[in-house]
Amino acid sequence: MGLTLATSPAHAASGPYVAVGDSYSAGEGAGDYTSDSGSCHRSPHAYPQLWASANGPSSFVFAACSGATTQDVINNQLGALNSSTTLVSISVGGNDANFAGTMQTCVLQGTDACLSAVDTAKNYANNQLPSRLDQVYSQIRNRAPNARVVVLGYPHLYKISGSCAYGISDTSRTAINSAADTIDSVISTRAGAWGFTFGDVRGSFTNHEICSDDWWLNSTMIALHESYHPNAKGQANAYLPTFSSRA
Repeated sequence: MGLTLATSPAHAASGPYVAVGDSYSAGEGAGDYTSDSGSCHRSPHAYPQLWASANGPSSFVFAACSGATTQDVINNQLGALNSSTTLVSISVGGNDANFAGTMQTCVLQGTDACLSAVDTAKNYANNQLPSRLDQVYSQIRNRAPNARVVVLGYPHLYKISGSCAYGISDTSRTAINSAADTIDSVISTRAGAWGFTFGDVRGSFTNHEICSDDWWLNSTMIALHESYHPNAKGQANAYLPTFSSRA
């Protein structure tokens, strides 16, 4: 794969910005979804919109969509990328590894089933996700050869031995966090191979996970699609500064 030098941060911040990816980039869980985004659930509280509002890029296309896989990004989200694009943000990979299904298993079926589902997700992440990430990253690089590309990872969802006296076991919570570690490791490695910048949000969410004293993530919600996603605080206080320091 041919690597090109990324656009400098100062130049990237002033030129055209395109935000692609899954629910963590769309702002699922942060509320106030724009009517034109439909089931993509793009939120004005999501880090791409917050960053664009604060920095005033010459243009901004918000294409991220809840539920997107790597193939969905390739098929549906890359049309705005071109040689003039100076900045791209993306989070993707969790849906490929069926993280939502894994969480459902953990919540509904107990610890043993949870551990099995987590092992399946981690096996997928280690053995099949790398090639899928390469496919989407290569498309981004080919379409936007001059862009600075920032790839955002996923947080630990749970504070272990935290304030929750209900829900899934600490064993399951630890396993779920370890799945995030595996996925983040794979994403970081593949992003680096393409010359992209990885944004690790796990440190920013420390002491703000589910079961902490100040949650920046949703637990099980009545609107199930919002469950296990950053709330508005998580977008503004974790994802936004992580992205801003790399954009």
